[in-house]
Amino acid sequence: MTEASIPALKIHGADNVSVVLTEGGLQPGVRLDDGTELREAVPFGHKVALDDIPRGGAITRYGVTIGIASEDLPRGAWVNEHRMRLPEPPALDDLPPPAPHPAPPAPLEGYTFEGYRNADGSVGTRNILAISTSVQCVAGVVDHVVSRVEAELLPRYPNVDGVVALNHAYGCGVAINAPDAVIPIRTVQNLAKNPNFGGEVMIVGLGCEKLRPEWLLPEGDPSATMLTLQDPAHIGFAEMVDAILKQAERHLERLNRRTRETCPASDLVVGVQCGGSDAFSGVTANPVIGCAADLIVRAGGSVMFSEVTEVRDAVHLLAPRCADAETSAALAREMAWYDAYLARGGADRSANTTPGNKAGGLSGIVEKSLGSVAKSGSSPLVDVTGPGERIRRKGLTFAATPAGDFVCGTLQLAAGMNVHIFSTGRGTPYNLPAAPTLKVVTNSALARRWFDLVDLDTGRVATGEATIEALGMELFQLILDTASGKRVTAADRLGIVNDLVLFNPAPVT
Repeated sequence: MTEASIPALKIHGADNVSVVLTEGGLQPGVRLDDGTELREAVPFGHKVALDDIPRGGAITRYGVTIGIASEDLPRGAWVNEHRMRLPEPPALDDLPPPAPHPAPPAPLEGYTFEGYRNADGSVGTRNILAISTSVQCVAGVVDHVVSRVEAELLPRYPNVDGVVALNHAYGCGVAINAPDAVIPIRTVQNLAKNPNFGGEVMIVGLGCEKLRPEWLLPEGDPSATMLTLQDPAHIGFAEMVDAILKQAERHLERLNRRTRETCPASDLVVGVQCGGSDAFSGVTANPVIGCAADLIVRAGGSVMFSEVTEVRDAVHLLAPRCADAETSAALAREMAWYDAYLARGGADRSANTTPGNKAGGLSGIVEKSLGSVAKSGSSPLVDVTGPGERIRRKGLTFAATPAGDFVCGTLQLAAGMNVHIFSTGRGTPYNLPAAPTLKVVTNSALARRWFDLVDLDTGRVATGEATIEALGMELFQLILDTASGKRVTAADRLGIVNDLVLFNPAPVT
């Protein structure tokens, strides 16, 4: 390859920047395939000005203004976050109305997976005993119990995949009656109802906490159990543990009677999320995930995407996809609520972009948002749920959550996801113990470096070695195989797990 033919990545015909595809970056004097000569070194994944962009001029990627130049940027200059400022976000009171939807593609029929059918009609992709906690005070005891269950009880129940503690930092020292306290409370309640837990609700509390353990018991469920450590019947630590183990056995006996059965792909509830994003996220991994999301919707299944601050600057692109005016209003309402939440904390959506995002070539939240929403595919948006609420409809849902990986994943579990898809460009070992988490990487350099930590390399899209459609179908099949237990994710093979993190916007006392 000669210098004159070095390719760079330009997404849209109106773009005045392109992204460096060469690992290790490019040096001054190198010519891109459009004739642009670099004036300075530009790192891998970062942007090059393809035209002279004057101070105050629009910097355009994806055909959208991602920033305003804060200095003159001559052709061939390195375009980064230090040389631009953010444009104003889309106005929420003037979003485009829902547009007429084209005729839906033909249903995708005949695709199945092997899952665990629950009494409420939901389907688990795992068969797990979950022990819910009402307050952080009991987390140490519950962790001890989990280790005992794994060592002493699980060998007797071979059909049970494992046991997890739903520990969290909430429950006491909080303003339990504050309006926003409903968010962490319903999150804890709905976590216990995740389909991967088989309808078995087991609560361990302390006894004096503000989040009363009995609030976590589902109404009308005689099989649900609750135990508090302050119960006078427990004399000493050993008796507390023995009592919890006895309750665990009753749940394990029922879970062990469950076996996998063939279920249609319409029973999938897939949560999609990104973390450690880079400039390739919106070009490779997220569009591939969006393609797989469309296939799941065509098969009658459910997909949720989230991360409010990574949707806010692209909300005007999502509003026309809403199924009706009510859904569009709900979308705007969640955006406005989060704007106000950030303002109360003295921040705005620009606080989202991390040092790693910027090192990976993302110059701000607008560019990041445009890439992030690609995970939603092209299906109509049928519903919007608040943080901690359960998913209500088949099809594509926006489940409003913060963008932080662990908070978002926790809220998607509470919403009812049974498979998790996570894209990354910078790399993260993130994994959830309650749902299989497929790791999709945006660039092949990371895939080679983290060869044993990732499940799918989509960097081949950027280099033209594979199409979004082909990898979307490959990911769809990976989802089915993983949901069936036929395939173990990379993070699960390594035994990596992350803690749950509740979203609590209410005061702590």
